[in-house]
Amino acid sequence: MTYFYSLLALTIGLVVPLQAAINHQLKAVIGHSTVLAALVSFSVGTLALFCIALATGQKLTALFELPKAEPWMLMGGLLGALFVFGTTLLAPKLGAATMLSLIITGQIIASMLFDRFGWLAMPIKEISWPRLLGAALVIIGVLLVNFGHEWFKAK
Repeated sequence: MTYFYSLLALTIGLVVPLQAAINHQLKAVIGHSTVLAALVSFSVGTLALFCIALATGQKLTALFELPKAEPWMLMGGLLGALFVFGTTLLAPKLGAATMLSLIITGQIIASMLFDRFGWLAMPIKEISWPRLLGAALVIIGVLLVNFGHEWFKAK
């Protein structure tokens, strides 16, 4: 099952630049508004999730328990909106590779902190030398993606 989840994570990563490019094209159609493009993207996603919930027999009455949630627990949607807005804004300015390499660097740093300290009930995983080396190699890769052409150009 780990292979399935790993493949799913890879697939999600593969579609992020596609999503950013699609939202950029949508933005051009709806008045060049990054906010409106992100709003449409989230609205379509919300509708899709609602249809999936219905199709899979989810008990929608469980949503009545939502008032029991702490307000900070609703921040996931806000963070998702920030991500969609940010990628729609940044992809045409930075390019997909630069944008995503920087996003991935931020994700690696934050993920290692969540793993190390178990924030928000995440399982604790020690930061080992191989994990630090892997993170360093990712950061080196980010530097090469963003500046390698300048460092290694023919003179």
